[in-house]
Amino acid sequence: MDIFDRIRTTVESAPIVLFMKGTPEYPMCGFSSRVVKALQSVEAPFAAINVLEDPEVRANLPRYSNWPTFPQLFIAGELIGGCDIVLELCDSGELQRIVGDVQKS
Repeated sequence: MDIFDRIRTTVESAPIVLFMKGTPEYPMCGFSSRVVKALQSVEAPFAAINVLEDPEVRANLPRYSNWPTFPQLFIAGELIGGCDIVLELCDSGELQRIVGDVQKS
């Protein structure tokens, strides 16, 4: 399976997927930590992928998503964005709405 197929399969494997540096329990960067806390604050169940453990995903995810940095949050197979966007969505209440909509479907 080529790397883009593998990434696509991962993105589609769960309703909410976070590609991050580290794990939710031990984030390895402040941006990843903030996104984890935002998701936890809206009680969003999510799959976390540690890009530090998979150099091939780390190197190719930015080309797949057309987003250059980590973390990257996907909901329902679509890129939501990185830390700044997720925090803005959280602050506005929109993240909770999106998560709620995904959990209903």
